Amino acid sequence: MSKINPASKRKIHQKRRKTFIKKRWILLIILCIALLGTGFYLRQKINYYFAYYLGKHFEHKKLSNTETESQRIEKIIGLYSNQTFGFDISHYQKKEDIQWDSLSIGNRTIPLKFVVLRASMGNRKLDKNFDHFWETAKQHNLIRGAYHFYRPDEDPVMQANSFLSVAKLESGDLPPILDIEKNPRKKSKEQLVSDLKVWIKIMEDTYGEKPIIYTYYHYYKDYLKGEFDDYPLWLANYNDVPTPSPDDEWQFWQFSENGIVYGINSKVDLDIYNGNLWSLKMMTID
Repeated sequence: MSKINPASKRKIHQKRRKTFIKKRWILLIILCIALLGTGFYLRQKINYYFAYYLGKHFEHKKLSNTETESQRIEKIIGLYSNQTFGFDISHYQKKEDIQWDSLSIGNRTIPLKFVVLRASMGNRKLDKNFDHFWETAKQHNLIRGAYHFYRPDEDPVMQANSFLSVAKLESGDLPPILDIEKNPRKKSKEQLVSDLKVWIKIMEDTYGEKPIIYTYYHYYKDYLKGEFDDYPLWLANYNDVPTPSPDDEWQFWQFSENGIVYGINSKVDLDIYNGNLWSLKMMTID
């Protein structure tokens, strides 16, 4: 058997060493790319971890309203202190502006029990913060509602499909919510009502529950009254009144768009459910 001389052995060893080092560098580069990709994907959770466990705690901004608006909000909260309060948000609120485990109003005496989130708008699909807010609300045991911002001049079937593709309602969530507040430019009042009934029927066929209709007090009077009397009504009225409507039965009242909530660093819409928490849970999907 022939022997390998020392020079050849060194060359073989050097070649093997270079191959080994090259493989290590390739593996290290792949690992770094994977870590960077994972870090980018989980950046929200990483930021959340550092904020909570390494001392960077949520700082509440000092928000304020006019004296008139502050007094009006305080009066309504006092009148309905035995009812159930909540809030609604969309992409106008930043993710980092909400500390979900401490949401309350009335000098922190009244906890917020439900949240309503904008899921979709017209034929467009997703409100950009919906998925994050939707999952976070569930983690903090808030009753969730999802609403569709209806555009009167767009197709009702496409709008219904847009909402259904985004809002995956579960047991314990509120029924679908239809937000209708814009006047049609190309359609008559009769056509608008007909289109809204198409959207509503698709929701009823999907979930077996009557959707909630959200609108302003005067819009309800001008366009909807008498057409949807059997549906839960959510009225917006920001005037200095003791009730959103003097002559209509309502389930929800959005009483301020300038709500100051402990745990949220921006103003939000505040809502009252006209009943206790047990009653609100009875409205949810089985």
